[in-house]
Amino acid sequence: MPETLAALFLAHVLADYVFQTRWMVEEKARPETLFLHALIVLLTAMATTGQVASPMIYALALIHIVIDTIKTRFFSDTFLPHITDQALHLATLILIALIAPDLFAQGPYATLPWLPKAMLFTAGAIYATRAGGFAVGKLMAPFAQKLTENSEENESKDDTPTLEGAGALIGILERGLTYLLMLSGLSASIGFLVAAKSILRFEAIREGGPDKSRKMSEYVIIGTLASFGWAIAVTLAVMFIAAQMPKLGISPAAH
Repeated sequence: MPETLAALFLAHVLADYVFQTRWMVEEKARPETLFLHALIVLLTAMATTGQVASPMIYALALIHIVIDTIKTRFFSDTFLPHITDQALHLATLILIALIAPDLFAQGPYATLPWLPKAMLFTAGAIYATRAGGFAVGKLMAPFAQKLTENSEENESKDDTPTLEGAGALIGILERGLTYLLMLSGLSASIGFLVAAKSILRFEAIREGGPDKSRKMSEYVIIGTLASFGWAIAVTLAVMFIAAQMPKLGISPAAH
């Protein structure tokens, strides 16, 4: 069962966070775009499980697109609907893995015992970094809007030069490092990452005056905790699933 779940999890993150383009997200209300996304979900699931004719793979793609359709047509693209959407997708993966636990074992990859863990760790890395970026971004969007509105009301302009896309890259790096440190058993080192980020942000925050500094500090704290929290939660889930898989042993050579 964990091997099947690992394969389906990789298929999910590939379909939603690697092969789904910005254009597809923006045009998802169109039937042809939903069909294209459903096709990608189906093909990635086939590729990771090695199953082409299994009804479970087709059921997975159908459920996935039904969830996306409901979310797109009836809910806004904000944090809570986004998280609910992802929770339903992950629940679907678990359900399919419970119904067809041998889906992976009965496929052509069954002779590769190392592959499920490789799939799991790869999927976890993508979900911790890229998926985390979308989730944290949607969580912080209302706070960012309030900061912008307050700046306009106070007619204060921040002339501090910034690098385009640097914030998103920093988030990816911090979540990726958190993921690697936890998998390596170096969880205590995460505290140094948080401290380093806090020190580097301190000068930029305090230059805006007491009122703006407080609001900016709260914004940074929420974003930082959400980013690290997401990475930690994903890593713990990956470690739990990996612990359910058989350990890979190397048989001693015969003499």
